[in-house]
Amino acid sequence: MTADTRTPPPFGRTLCAMITPFTATGALDLDTARQHASRLVAEGCDGLVLSGTTGESPTTTDAEKAALLRAVREAVGPAVPLVSGVGGPDTRHTLRLAREAEEAGADGLLLVSPYYSRPQQSAVETYFTRVADAAGIPLMLYDIPGRTGTRIEPDTLLRLAEHPRIVAVKDCSYDLLGATKVMSRTSLAYYSGCEELNLALYALGGAGYVSTVANVAPRQMRAVLDAFDAGDTTGAARLNGLTVELVELMMASGLPGTVTAKALLPTGPVREPLQPAGEEAADALREARRRLVATTPPKSP
Repeated sequence: MTADTRTPPPFGRTLCAMITPFTATGALDLDTARQHASRLVAEGCDGLVLSGTTGESPTTTDAEKAALLRAVREAVGPAVPLVSGVGGPDTRHTLRLAREAEEAGADGLLLVSPYYSRPQQSAVETYFTRVADAAGIPLMLYDIPGRTGTRIEPDTLLRLAEHPRIVAVKDCSYDLLGATKVMSRTSLAYYSGCEELNLALYALGGAGYVSTVANVAPRQMRAVLDAFDAGDTTGAARLNGLTVELVELMMASGLPGTVTAKALLPTGPVREPLQPAGEEAADALREARRRLVATTPPKSP
């Protein structure tokens, strides 16, 4: 599958799960958010996901989520798709967040399955359907059972795909069989939420990725898909291999991706209960990023 045969993805192809900048005292930093969003788009991100896991959504207020969305929209303009995270354990709160995100200018909603209460699949399906029925913009369902405790089972996704506003999945299930089954039987756009599977899921027909690592290496993450679309599968595999060291340190070192991303960016602290990366971890992250960037050709004028 090449760029000219792939179905156009609904929210772009190379999305960044954007961090939420804070000031040194912990307040929302909208100026830095605008600057960071603009840089990400200039460096190859064709869509942004706000107020997701990486965006520290559990510790930002509803008003902060809306203010962040408005500020980023102002910075990147109307052409860049913005997807806002609104999911949570309370259906009523989720419905309110969805309405507020739509009013603030979101192009889509990222909807994680209800966490902590671990509802049965019929309840998960009802939750998603309730939000989709109420929303006026499309939904990207977020399947991340390692955090929520509840899988969106493939058979549930097959039924949900019939809803006209459920158009995409951010997949952190680590189930390529299940993802392939759903992609082959529906028109759902599958976005990899796990950087180590970006290329594999894309090669199977995925839409692209929603990446935390793209906060600090947007061009390098995009280059993998660009090479694949150009028909250079060997080059895509090589470029993907170059990202592995940084991906592993950022996403599989025992530290949350939000923590590791902010260790590499001038975007302020994380909010408690998260704690910053130690100096040893930060040094290793900086060196891995330096090595990855050094392998990337200069940006064309």
